[in-house]
Amino acid sequence: MKLNPGGFFDALETRDPVEREAALMAALPAQIAHAQQSSPAYAELLADVDAARITSRAALAALPLTRKSSLAAAQAARRALRLGGYAAGTPRRIFQSPGPLYEPEPDGAAADPWRIARALFAAGLRAGQLAHVSFSYHLTPAGAMMEAGLRALGLASVPGGVGNTEQQLQAVLDLAPEAYAGTPSFLRILYERAAESGQPLSLRHALVSGEACPPALVTWFAERGLDAYQCYATADLGLIAYETVAREGLVVDEGVLVEIVRPGSGEPLPEGEVGEVVVTSFSPDYPLIRFATGDLSAVRPGVSPCGRTNQRLRGWLGRADQSAKVRGMFVHAGQVAELQKRHPALRRVRLVVEGEMANDRLTLQVEVPGRPLGLAELLATSLRELTKLRAEVELVEPGSLPNDGRLIEDRRSVT
Repeated sequence: MKLNPGGFFDALETRDPVEREAALMAALPAQIAHAQQSSPAYAELLADVDAARITSRAALAALPLTRKSSLAAAQAARRALRLGGYAAGTPRRIFQSPGPLYEPEPDGAAADPWRIARALFAAGLRAGQLAHVSFSYHLTPAGAMMEAGLRALGLASVPGGVGNTEQQLQAVLDLAPEAYAGTPSFLRILYERAAESGQPLSLRHALVSGEACPPALVTWFAERGLDAYQCYATADLGLIAYETVAREGLVVDEGVLVEIVRPGSGEPLPEGEVGEVVVTSFSPDYPLIRFATGDLSAVRPGVSPCGRTNQRLRGWLGRADQSAKVRGMFVHAGQVAELQKRHPALRRVRLVVEGEMANDRLTLQVEVPGRPLGLAELLATSLRELTKLRAEVELVEPGSLPNDGRLIEDRRSVT
């Protein structure tokens, strides 16, 4: 039975998956061509790419990744080019994230440039309500992201920002908003402060983001009459995925194309395998192609019981940018991923670092059917060529290693 008591934001959410995929693939060549023509950075990065041929996920997977570190480096090195040459045209507004890293409003001509209204609707927010926003409105875009989505959906808002807890609580008590948009930790603080004075809050719906909201906290809010839902969004890309009433993972937004790739590489992983979230944006002003978020997740099989038919992500499962310093040398996830590429018979692979600092032991654990003669020695040689480090090799049965996306596990004691 489908769980959709609140209906859907639009007809795109319930499309046949085949129809959606065809629409994405049809839009992909034009977006890549637009990036090549309008973004100096992509004109260089994709100089040898025939955009007209990028009409499948396999073709897309052959393109290089764009990492957040690439944006920051380009912005620092190429100040004569707006935002390091990645923006297409002149942005209407530019924001700053820690780093510093600067991001443009992704589609300045749109009423909801970060496409947040879809997630707000799924969380139960509706036109005519009042929403209290506790994200920052200063330099960082989170407040503006929520504000734009609320306006597009027809809600009024209270721009609370961050800090000033007592003032924000007073505003919530005085204005009695039905909805909240902000971090779950600050939302809990508001409830706890209100309880100290014996005053109930009027909030009934919330879209939270920016940090984890575990099931226990969702239940804690529900016990106080509030339905809290999460969304996964970034300043660079806008909305990536959002939670629905089904509470079974996060449904991917209709305005992006999501891949899950092996950490340290751009190789797509099969459904269910944990890997790095890579997103292609269809924004005309900030056309990020294969943007590697650094976040780990996995595609959840099947279709949501809520009736939305897009891919579902399991949620945030950690960071993909793994590395460890061993015997004075850094080992990166990309080197372990290269080892897998050299030896395609391998399944999951994990490099385990044990012992104490300056007295390290390396063990390369690999899943492989059977125990092929000479494979352990061959892998030890390959790893030494890639990292300049020696390691023991342990061949294990398929399915023995955790499906958590980790290629490097540092178990050393630091004391």
